[in-house]
Amino acid sequence: MVSEIRLVPLSVDHVPQVLALGRRLYDLSVKPYTSWSLSAVAHHLDGVESACWVALAGDRVAGYVLGSMGFDQRADWGNLEWIATDPDFQGRGVGGRLAEACCRTLEEAGATAVVTDVESRNEASAALMRRHGFVEGATVTLFVREPR
Repeated sequence: MVSEIRLVPLSVDHVPQVLALGRRLYDLSVKPYTSWSLSAVAHHLDGVESACWVALAGDRVAGYVLGSMGFDQRADWGNLEWIATDPDFQGRGVGGRLAEACCRTLEEAGATAVVTDVESRNEASAALMRRHGFVEGATVTLFVREPR
């Protein structure tokens, strides 16, 4: 069934569906997902070494991945920053194909490593990353202080 879904580079025409899917799937009340926005998508789309792909079922975005070169101070690392699969297409290998396409693009651009972060409660994404060669590195806890 996955063969009916094709991967293509992200284009400006896909942005409305990508943005809407992210808003549906990410819990935007939980940091760091609060940074999901049009500017986050545009930053990747406009990047020089963009590794952004969409999975299309006809004209419908079934999933996407947004990646780019550079992570913190490591210009030689790639960053798989955002990935999502529409629930209607989950369990069909879409996320894995997207992760592989992003990693391959970053490696071809010279990435010596590809990093990603997964929210600790997101067991499905953690399992996806493990299946595609990622291993847990440093564990970081995001502490947040709201104004008093």
